[in-house]
Amino acid sequence: MNAAGDAGAAEDVHWFQAIARFLGPAYLRYSFTKGTEQEVSFLVEALGLAPGERVLDAGCGPGRHSLALARRGIGVVGVDISTEFVTLARAAAEDEALPARFVVQDVRTLPFDRDFDAVICLCQGGFGLLGGADDEEALGRIARAVRPGGRLAVSAFSLVFMARHLEEGESLDVATGVLHEHTTLRDAEGREKPAEAWTTGFTVRELRLLAEHHGLVVEAVHGVTPGRYRRAEPTLDDPELLLLARVPGD
Repeated sequence: MNAAGDAGAAEDVHWFQAIARFLGPAYLRYSFTKGTEQEVSFLVEALGLAPGERVLDAGCGPGRHSLALARRGIGVVGVDISTEFVTLARAAAEDEALPARFVVQDVRTLPFDRDFDAVICLCQGGFGLLGGADDEEALGRIARAVRPGGRLAVSAFSLVFMARHLEEGESLDVATGVLHEHTTLRDAEGREKPAEAWTTGFTVRELRLLAEHHGLVVEAVHGVTPGRYRRAEPTLDDPELLLLARVPGD
């Protein structure tokens, strides 16, 4: 997408954009972002990625997974709805001359058609933050971006974990699986700001059905924690689910 396309995508169309704008680089101070290398190492093996292949990072944020993949010689296109995060990712890629390109794009309108060897959508970026309304369409567009025989890795919050560990001040909509929480953000200068977040939780069965609905072959749904991706059956104490799937074909 060119600069004009980026400018057109910058208008707020999602509640997360205001959070990203306030946090900026402070987003990378949060503990859940500290396990990037472990997560990428796991995914390179699980998805069978090799140098020279092309990967789409849907909902890339400031590009932490994209950059780690690019350092391994993998070509990456990262897309995110936040102009601020895309700007940070571009600057980091340019500083290291990495094979990574970043575009301002809403995952609900991904334009790709069988263009990538693999797609990752992690940390709920572009999938678990849609308020329970556009999940099916978003996963369909993510799946459509992968060539026949290619693979996907999509993480999602565990609805079971959410319900079991509901905290004071949080509310869980049973009909949609959306957790509504109030939090306090702190930017890079230490300034604080109250914020609200709406995160969708999923069950293992629901993720499998969504993937199969879009013609994907589900290889596994693992129970994981940020920074500790592993091959393991989900438990009640795993905050996230990691869907691994492939597109039928060569």
